[in-house]
Amino acid sequence: MENRLKVIMKTSIIGIAGNVLMALFKIIIGTISGAISILTDGINNLADAGSSFITIVAAAFAGKPADKKHPFGYGRVEYLSSLLIAGIILYAGITSLIESVKGIINPETASYSTISLVVIVIAVIVKLVLALYTQKQGKKANSDSLIVSGKEALLDVVVSVATVVAAIIYMFFHVSLEAYLATVISLVIIKAGFDTLKETISKIIGEPAEVSLVIELKKTITSFKGVHGAYDLVLNNYGPDKYMASVHIAVDDTMTAAEFDTLIRALADTVYAKHSVVLSAVGLYAKNTTNPNVASALKSIVELAEKEEHVIGVHGFYMNEATKEMRFDMVVSLNTKDRIGVYNKVMEKIRALFPDYAIIATMDIDFNELV
Repeated sequence: MENRLKVIMKTSIIGIAGNVLMALFKIIIGTISGAISILTDGINNLADAGSSFITIVAAAFAGKPADKKHPFGYGRVEYLSSLLIAGIILYAGITSLIESVKGIINPETASYSTISLVVIVIAVIVKLVLALYTQKQGKKANSDSLIVSGKEALLDVVVSVATVVAAIIYMFFHVSLEAYLATVISLVIIKAGFDTLKETISKIIGEPAEVSLVIELKKTITSFKGVHGAYDLVLNNYGPDKYMASVHIAVDDTMTAAEFDTLIRALADTVYAKHSVVLSAVGLYAKNTTNPNVASALKSIVELAEKEEHVIGVHGFYMNEATKEMRFDMVVSLNTKDRIGVYNKVMEKIRALFPDYAIIATMDIDFNELV
């Protein structure tokens, strides 16, 4: 966490310095020349500097250790900071849009100079380098705020290039596109703000974990001797790189409580060491080892269930011939609008196939559905 914080701090400080300098140049040039688009671009740079400052504060706060009031830590503060950044972007965009529309209604002729254009071109180059650097460091630190800032900076590069083009068109053809270009810039900024808002709210509501992490976790868990499968993996996110997980594992029905205890402690240690994920709960599915009829029954049920388009799989199967009972979980995809209907349809067929058995089946969800 300390290394991650250092990366975010360093990158954000560089971002603040670069954006403030560019903002000063653009605001001065925009004011002197009367170029609304340059002035608008400068205001956008100030918004970017503010975003970097918020990222620093949020990262420092998110790095606080867990305490009695917040036992899962403060990692989600970074998501709240992204909401604030989205608000700043929207404010900058709306403010710029208002000024741009005023410029269309009451047009003023801009006055460009070679020096002003040279300064803007230099600013474009600086912004491009800053954007690529910020995105690279954001991916390195798994910081959504830095990644968003990097993407927005690349957009700013395009906007600045458009400003230069508009200036050149005016200098050679005496056609002023300033107010119209500033309007387009403002709309692009507003869209970026809404996109950031949408992505952040989605993460706060709760999204599936990265597919690669899910695959690697299951691979690690099932690599242990005696583990025949890993199911119902739930990853609760408490900020970037902060996960707590629960999972069900299938083990032989002959395993003792002491053996299971030893196994899950080893699992928890290994999962945390390899993936930095806290394995907070491990459930148990008993696998039949003494009944030769189980494999045949399970195969029939799986084949029947998976003929249905939205059934992902069957797991946790256990059969007791003495009590005439079968139990298992049936995973029905979230992609269907009628999960209960799919479940009931399959269960009707299974009960018809095994009329002498009491069948207890749970309609399950794959929280990390990969299909």
